Amino acid sequence: MERKNVETLEFQSEARQLLRLMIHSVYSNKDTFLRELVSNASDALDKLRLETFRDKDLVADTSDLHIAIEVDRAERTLTIRDNGIGMTRDDVIGLIGTIAKSGTAEFLQKLKESQDAASQDLIGQFGIGFYSSFMVADKVTLVTRHPRSAEGVRWESTGEGTYTIEDVADAPQGTAVTLHLKPADAEDHLADYTSTAKITEIVKRYADFITWPIRMAAGEGDDAEPQTINSRKALWARPASDVSEDEYAEFYRHVSHDWNKPLETIRMHGEGVFEYQALLFIPSQAPLDLFMRERKRGVQLYVKRVFIMDDCEELMPEYLRFVKGVVDAHDLSLNVSRELLQHDRQIQLVRRRLVKKVLSTVKSLMADKPESYATFWREFGAAVKEGLLSDPENRDAILDVASFASTHDAEEPTTLAAYVERMKDDQQHVYYMTGDSRATVENSPHLEALRAKGFEVLILTDPIDEMWVDAVPGYGGKTFQSIAKGQVDLETEEEKAQAEERQKDFADLLAWMTTALGDKVKEVRLSSRLTTSPACVVGDAHDLTPTLEKMYRAMGQELPPVKRILELNPDHPLVAGLHKAFSSREDHGGLAESAELLHGMALLAEGGDLPDPARFVRLLSEHLERAL
Repeated sequence: MERKNVETLEFQSEARQLLRLMIHSVYSNKDTFLRELVSNASDALDKLRLETFRDKDLVADTSDLHIAIEVDRAERTLTIRDNGIGMTRDDVIGLIGTIAKSGTAEFLQKLKESQDAASQDLIGQFGIGFYSSFMVADKVTLVTRHPRSAEGVRWESTGEGTYTIEDVADAPQGTAVTLHLKPADAEDHLADYTSTAKITEIVKRYADFITWPIRMAAGEGDDAEPQTINSRKALWARPASDVSEDEYAEFYRHVSHDWNKPLETIRMHGEGVFEYQALLFIPSQAPLDLFMRERKRGVQLYVKRVFIMDDCEELMPEYLRFVKGVVDAHDLSLNVSRELLQHDRQIQLVRRRLVKKVLSTVKSLMADKPESYATFWREFGAAVKEGLLSDPENRDAILDVASFASTHDAEEPTTLAAYVERMKDDQQHVYYMTGDSRATVENSPHLEALRAKGFEVLILTDPIDEMWVDAVPGYGGKTFQSIAKGQVDLETEEEKAQAEERQKDFADLLAWMTTALGDKVKEVRLSSRLTTSPACVVGDAHDLTPTLEKMYRAMGQELPPVKRILELNPDHPLVAGLHKAFSSREDHGGLAESAELLHGMALLAEGGDLPDPARFVRLLSEHLERAL
């Protein structure tokens, strides 16, 4: 090949770290390098087929798209070749010379944290498959040409911090990756990758389902005839009885880059006006980017087994972004775009069916596989609850499969159906409280009277809980009621009569405190929810919670100050003493600081922030001094 425009460039710093890791790899299963390279080749063929449908002017040979694996035992090289989309010079520098994704740093950190790195197959999880070549090779050479480029590109590196890149005149369409193999080393778990039997074994294990033919010469020498070594059968098109659990697991790894087994496999077949097949997977572990804004989501879309796009968001809602798999539609145009998908009624119909099937599958897990359901909800429950806001059509189905921590059991969460079944005969509300943690909620003064009277309270600690509880009216004919907002009616008729008398007795104190604390509270009133604490702060029924207020302010939203209500426990000695002092003195000025301290104590008891901590400490010190 004619060489020109030769450059020697340095890898990005994170790429250098990654290369060192791969060269001195701690992975025992080094076979994964071939899985990654074959997967990359398959993607390149998918992309070329798609480009030729989209761009009729693209000049490319698609008559025999395939992957070829070539072994040279004498030179100890292994070449994985495809005649797919190829890369330009800029593509090579951008995709191989640097790592633009933040996932690399996460990968390196994850590996450092792992106690048994050899058992952690993390390579594909972070999209760094090409670099795994350096587990088995001393040098890697890549030759590639994009159909729109007149010339090809040759890239080469020993993985020691630099690489060379040059233009070549006579490169064929596609990409060829040649590995200059390290010697076989059983102690280092390094197989002889010049063995055609070993290569066939790896392809059968990892890539048997790939649509494109993977060819390899069966014998040695120039007369060796290439043979297709993968079955090429799409799992979703095969009868369920013909597919093993191992095949499902390997296909899941291919579409998700998660090397754990899936928690559950879902097959669907739609007939009638719009035919489609779907093979979906619920993972057993949440991905690291589940709550990252830049994450990718959606399932793969095929049309008649022709790949159309990865991460088809139109087929799966945001709150089910962890679901992976394939949808193969029979009646869509091959050159369908995302814009068309957004408005396609058939795609929207498929989406609704997929969502209902996923939720019904989770409900079946709840009934038939409680341990699998517990894993699902622990890993994905916070994401699923987002659907209570975004998907009113399936709100009841989501509530049916949701579970929550509650005061009923310190360890086991409860479903809403179980909560409603345990409710007292005259109970009209599903009581809940939001907070940063279970400990914060359980130690809250708001819980005292409900605990004393035997009412169960849901403990909601996910950030999304602050939002959906105000949007969802109720469940099973019972309304949701925050125990930290509005009035909580727990009193008997006799208790209400006693409360009315106390209200009259405390009326002057309450009115004075409301005025004295007017810049801090909306109102001061007696409480029916306290039994042991002197005071608590609550919100009006429709006020923002303090946590939600902080969230909005953190997002830059301007909000008016939200004043809350201070509730007093008339049976507490501190409140009773304040009432006695107020009633016996004409000058109430000296009691203002006591009222301020009482309010500050209530804020601290719920885990809130004091408006002026230094002032609170000074007032408390002065009061303690006078008491000694």
